[in-house]
Amino acid sequence: MPRDTSTGPVGTVAERVVALNARYRHHGATAVLERALTDPDLGKVALVSSFGAESVVLLHLVSVIAPETPVLFVDTRMLFQETLDYQRELAEKLALCDIRTIRAHPKRVEFEDPDGTLNEFNTDACCNIRKVEPLERALKEFDGWITGRKRYQGSTRQDVDFFEAEGETRIKVNPLAHWGREDLEDYIVNNRLPRHPLVAKGYPSIGCAPCTSPVKPGEDPRAGRWRGQSKTECGIHFINGKAVRGPVGDASNNEENAA
Repeated sequence: MPRDTSTGPVGTVAERVVALNARYRHHGATAVLERALTDPDLGKVALVSSFGAESVVLLHLVSVIAPETPVLFVDTRMLFQETLDYQRELAEKLALCDIRTIRAHPKRVEFEDPDGTLNEFNTDACCNIRKVEPLERALKEFDGWITGRKRYQGSTRQDVDFFEAEGETRIKVNPLAHWGREDLEDYIVNNRLPRHPLVAKGYPSIGCAPCTSPVKPGEDPRAGRWRGQSKTECGIHFINGKAVRGPVGDASNNEENAA
């Protein structure tokens, strides 16, 4: 007899992550999405998308497999105009039917960043106000969320698995964890998907306009994010329950970066 899941997933987040990774260890990205989205161990999930350089692959997969999946788009009000235009283009082309634009409360931003220069001297605080807090608020109704994180993207992501525990809060799903740049390129070409216009200008990873710069050949794909700082993540991703804002080292370093 199937178990009753009306009250939500059963077991701790850590236990469910272990079970899910074991269950889908030999599956590909499509199968992980197709089956995991209805797996009681995962629960209710949303896709969180930046509509950035590689976002179209996962957005297309979800639009084909489960188009009713909520898509959360965090508009920090500091994004490139190209990103906003691209978001509207993809929403129409892929017929995404439940896109939710998430923003910080204007009064919160006005109080913490009255002149719009917080990013120049405290990028962590700026990310927290404009991205981390609004997304956390939007995710409260979900048991998990789908991300586009991939192992090849840098040192903080080299051990990414299909399923990760976000502390004891919820589960993070990374269907493209094992994909390489060539896989993404092939998928975009084969499915004739539109590219983010800034990719052709040397932006392989795209965030807010003031904190994103072009990347030179041979550099880490995320080298253009917060250039000149140890910071490589905005803080919405976690390792062992800690927010990641810098390179992953030993446990003490992780705590320092999460502070």
